[in-house]
Amino acid sequence: MRTDFTPEQLADPDVAQSEKVLRTCTHCGFCTATCPTYVLLGDELDSPRGRIYLIKDMLATGKVTADTVKHIDRCLSCLACMTTCPSGVHYMHLIDHARRWIESHYRRPSVERGLRRVLGTVLSRPWLFRLALRCAVAFKPFERYLPEQLGALFALTPASVPAASPIDRLQVFPAKGDRRMRAALLPGCAQRVLAPEINEATIRLLTRHGCEVVMAKGSGCCGALVHHLGQETAALDLARANIDAWERERLASRLDAIVINASGCGTTVKDYGFMLREDPAYAKKAARIAALACDVTEIIEALGLRPIPGVVTEQNRRVAYHSACSMQHGQGIHAGPKKLLEMVGFEPLDVPEGHLCCGSAGTYNILQPKIAAALRDRKLANIAATHPDLVATGNIGCITQLAAGSPMPIVHTVELLDWATGGLEPKALRSGHRERRRKYAENRSDSERATKPINVGSIQPVPPVSNRSPAAPSST
Repeated sequence: MRTDFTPEQLADPDVAQSEKVLRTCTHCGFCTATCPTYVLLGDELDSPRGRIYLIKDMLATGKVTADTVKHIDRCLSCLACMTTCPSGVHYMHLIDHARRWIESHYRRPSVERGLRRVLGTVLSRPWLFRLALRCAVAFKPFERYLPEQLGALFALTPASVPAASPIDRLQVFPAKGDRRMRAALLPGCAQRVLAPEINEATIRLLTRHGCEVVMAKGSGCCGALVHHLGQETAALDLARANIDAWERERLASRLDAIVINASGCGTTVKDYGFMLREDPAYAKKAARIAALACDVTEIIEALGLRPIPGVVTEQNRRVAYHSACSMQHGQGIHAGPKKLLEMVGFEPLDVPEGHLCCGSAGTYNILQPKIAAALRDRKLANIAATHPDLVATGNIGCITQLAAGSPMPIVHTVELLDWATGGLEPKALRSGHRERRRKYAENRSDSERATKPINVGSIQPVPPVSNRSPAAPSST
């Protein structure tokens, strides 16, 4: 792609980096076939190629229009385009720069600006998020009367808020038997409030297989949520806090890895080196920490698994594996989690259109509720087509998004691996899921979901693969 930036513009390292990305694009359009918003809406400006043109014009002219913001905001940052692109366009860094540019050069309507600020402030602080959820539970019965975005926020609110986990305290969890590895666990933010059992299962699984786990003082939210809202100062402050915490731990004692059990967080931590490349005080430390970051399944693959007999039965064997976008497109992790599930006795099932996002995407399901709901229903229809006993994924956002639309149990991959090697049965499987599955089969069959229309604005989406006749052409 041709660009016409001035030398003065290219003096900005972010613009210079984006210009390199723009010049890589050859306009081939392969990305449109795997872009969820293009597949759903059919608008070229809601495809990566269209957004690349918008971003180029925005950066070159310095003008930010409401229409440009609309199409940039509709991007899920799922990064399916990066997996598809034959030219290696690093769309993630480009769209991240565009969000920062909009945040600093465009004034949103006051209500929208306030909601985005509240989301960035509350979700990244577990104590505040827990308090907000407890207040929201009381108002949940009135969600139907709320404005669209607030209604979407309350729809995702759980019926009850779990108590804080004792593992959240700063401590070291020793390995069982010989210590083979020492790793720091990213505590996270939203996940430790919504599903503290995921961190608990992660620690049990790792220590059981010879890994000492430390919760480092000062570590917390990775910064991904505010980063994707364009709130870069807050994002970099959180990144620096984590880097300082893990560097202190690394220097004080051995640290072989940083374990992350939310793939959206993992994609961001692995990008710390790029995010802080212009910071002379942190550039080297950030690159070093990014190199240590691993998804929990990568660590478990290295350690190996020791399953116990009798856990996996004919009633829970079939597991639809939903590969989170941040897992497959952001980190390039594909076969590993399924291989681990198979190793302990489960039968992992590939979901049709597995490359398409479920609509979670951080705060996207709150800020873009119609598109997010359409993508969620499409994903659930494709999951149902595999006739699973349960669904596994490696990202808390996906778990929350899918669980909001289906009584099918949605669990974290690490919970199943922990259970199959001597840990606790996942909470979602202990909560009467068999009765919910029976009602699901009775009240919402595959054919009913196939014929139910989903309206996003005035555009009717392309139906999921699982709902098309064999002769119908595929949009992907």
